[in-house]
Amino acid sequence: MADRPLTLMAVHAHPDDEATGTGGVLARYAAEGIRTVLVTCTDGACGDGPGGVKPGEDGHDPAAVAALRRTELEASCRVLGVDHLELLEYGDSGMMGWAANDAPGSFWGTPVAEGAARLAELLHRYRPDVVVTYDENGFYGHPDHIQAHRITMAALELAPGVASKVYWTTAPHSAMKRFFAAMQEFGTDWDEQAGGDGEAGKAGEAAEGSEPAGRGLEPELPPIGLPDEEVTTWVDTHAFGAQKYDALAAHASQGENIFFLRMGKERFTELMGTETFVRVRDTTGAALPEQDLFAGLR
Repeated sequence: MADRPLTLMAVHAHPDDEATGTGGVLARYAAEGIRTVLVTCTDGACGDGPGGVKPGEDGHDPAAVAALRRTELEASCRVLGVDHLELLEYGDSGMMGWAANDAPGSFWGTPVAEGAARLAELLHRYRPDVVVTYDENGFYGHPDHIQAHRITMAALELAPGVASKVYWTTAPHSAMKRFFAAMQEFGTDWDEQAGGDGEAGKAGEAAEGSEPAGRGLEPELPPIGLPDEEVTTWVDTHAFGAQKYDALAAHASQGENIFFLRMGKERFTELMGTETFVRVRDTTGAALPEQDLFAGLR
C-alpha cells in the first residue's frame, strides 16, 4: 500500500454515465487525494447527434457522434478531477431490442470473456482498492450497462487479490420518489426520458422480465432501485454537487436527455447530493451501513 495511492476505479458503459451515477464520488475522492480511474466501455455512437438528431435519422453520423462524445467525456473528466480515463471503445449497442445490439463490434455482442480479459489488464495495471459498476440489470436494463456489469465481475475473477471492496450503483426508493416528483415539477414524464438512448438523466428503464425491485413504490414507478434498508452505502457528495452538475453539462450534445440540467445547480445538488451503493464484496470488515467507499481502508 505504501508504494501506491488508494485507488477508485469506476466502470461505466457510455460517455456521461460517469457523471450521472458517480460524479460525486469521483470528484470527492479526487479532492481527498485518492487516485481515480474511469473505464468507459462504449463509444456512445447511439447518442444524439447535432441538433438532437436521433440514430437512424437523416444527419446522424455515428462516427462523428462518437468523436464528439469522446471530447465531451474528456471535458467531464477534467471537471471531476479524474486521473486516468481508459476507453474500451466497443460499439454502442443502443437500447434493448435495437438493431445496434447485433451490429459488428457492439458491446452487447462482445463475448464476456473478451471484455473481461481487457478489463482485467486494467485491474492489474491500476490495482484499485475499490471498484464500482452496475448491478446485474444494469440498474435499468440497458444492454451496455448489463454488459459492463458482466465484464467487471468476470474481470475481478481474473484478478484475484485486486479490489478490497466492490460496489454496485443503486438508488433508494425514497430517492426515486423524490426524483419522480421533480420530473413532474419540471414538466417531464417518464416516457419522455426513457424513450431514447441518451443515458444521462434517465434514472432507469426496466428491462422486460426484470425482477420486480420496485415493490412498495407507487404502481406507476418503474421497477428500479432498492428499498432504503437494502442500500449499504450512502456517500455525502453535496460539497461536489456543482462539479457533478458541470460534468453533466459537459455532455452538451446529449442535453435533450439530461433532465437534471433543467433544475439548476442548487436544486440538482439537493436532489443528487448523496450517491448510494450496494457493497457486494469486502475484505475490510467495515461495518454496514457505511458512509465512505474507503471505510476500512484508511
